[in-house]
Amino acid sequence: MNPEELKVFLESLKNTDIEELRFESAGLKVSLKKGEVDHIPEPVKPAKPSAPAAAPENVLVPFRSPMVGTFYHSESADHPPFVIEGNHIVPGQKIGIIETMKIIKDVTSNIKGKIVKILVKNGQSVEYGQELFQIDTADTEPKK
Repeated sequence: MNPEELKVFLESLKNTDIEELRFESAGLKVSLKKGEVDHIPEPVKPAKPSAPAAAPENVLVPFRSPMVGTFYHSESADHPPFVIEGNHIVPGQKIGIIETMKIIKDVTSNIKGKIVKILVKNGQSVEYGQELFQIDTADTEPKK
């Protein structure tokens, strides 16, 4: 099973009531279970330069909303934001919260890097999969 076939298979599985699936064929074993999953970012492909670049290009990864709701940068108006542009983040770090129907869910990073751009405003409604941040995964260490 090639990656494209697996992708089509997973998309078709989303539209069913199947909660768990185990599949074995020709030495390939796949085990899937539906549940709440934190967002896995997709790398943004940089434009191909016409000439070789002297310095390596930044690898910007969009961090997408894991759910629909209202995005907040901090716990409340009198608290500082969880992150600002230029902050370095690590996996597991809280970078925002989303409220849906009076239920608050922490938005945590699953990658290491530097926040290059915050794409949503405090109190803005967001959709599932909407880009919230752009993260430079090549810049993983704060400057000292």
